[in-house]
Amino acid sequence: MRAIQIEGGFGIDHLRVVERPDPRPAADQVLVRIAAVSLNYRDLLMVRGHYDPRQPLPLVPCSDAAGVVVEVGDQVRQLRVGDRVMPIFAQDWWDGDPVRAALRSTLGGPRDGVLAELVALPEAGLVPIPAHLDDREAATLPCAALTAWSALVTHGAIAPGASVLTLGTGGVSLFALQLAKLLGARVAITSSSEAKLARAQELGADHGIHYPSDPTWGRSARRWAGGEGVDQVIELGGAGTLPQSLEAVRPGGRLSLIGVLAGAGAKLSLLPILMRNITVQGIFVGHRMGFEALNRAAAEHRLRPVIDRVFPFEEAGAALEHLAGGAHFGKIVIEIA
Repeated sequence: MRAIQIEGGFGIDHLRVVERPDPRPAADQVLVRIAAVSLNYRDLLMVRGHYDPRQPLPLVPCSDAAGVVVEVGDQVRQLRVGDRVMPIFAQDWWDGDPVRAALRSTLGGPRDGVLAELVALPEAGLVPIPAHLDDREAATLPCAALTAWSALVTHGAIAPGASVLTLGTGGVSLFALQLAKLLGARVAITSSSEAKLARAQELGADHGIHYPSDPTWGRSARRWAGGEGVDQVIELGGAGTLPQSLEAVRPGGRLSLIGVLAGAGAKLSLLPILMRNITVQGIFVGHRMGFEALNRAAAEHRLRPVIDRVFPFEEAGAALEHLAGGAHFGKIVIEIA
């Protein structure tokens, strides 16, 4: 089989298409022929060596995929040849709070990922694809969609009429927009592009904030929500956007800390969190039970992911460069089969 791996050092220029022996499933494993893979910012950080500089190489990157079962081990009981499946991000995290071992079971680092024609994974690490989704769409769900679901539902308990601010127009943010609207919330979204804001409003966003022309966008979001602030912020920027996100959230509200697109470290006053009783919740994707709940909601409401662009397998490096450029709206997909 063909796979793409990072070898000889980190960087997009160190991605290589290689031939590997076809994997064979162990007794509790399933062999999946991968049809499509979607990219997350984590994948770019991993390829560049910024996520874990001590990650052993070679490594097959990427965690999110969709495919079809082509072989099952002797102890597999639920999945059958021909079933369409997606892997869960943390293969050993099934429910509840994670333990350290579960947090080390993530695909695309430290474990080999899914940017390959065939992968063998435990049956418990795979879930069925909602029937209304094609392979490209399904490949976008395991990280970005589950992260948004974990923030809004597993930890956020967003109710109809609540107000949500989500940052940017990448995969997690657009899933947060779609899911929050599905749950009956009002949603404001930020972008550096007026054209992207217009597209987000076509998807259902109630308010768009063009942050280059509105540097105090946190106050603008607070005013939009009625003066007290929004009930929840989907914080994807990190240190660079956190002060404005704290301006936006209401007393007693929730800030879901997900991304570090604007940096991971900076000086920050903790007083707004303390004095306004704000809950700051780190979101590390989510567990299998949450993924199954998300998929039930997606199937019931026929949610359709937003795909920016599809690249062929041989152009995985170009796909990562496109992600790095930040011009995308929604998810970037690599088609394998």
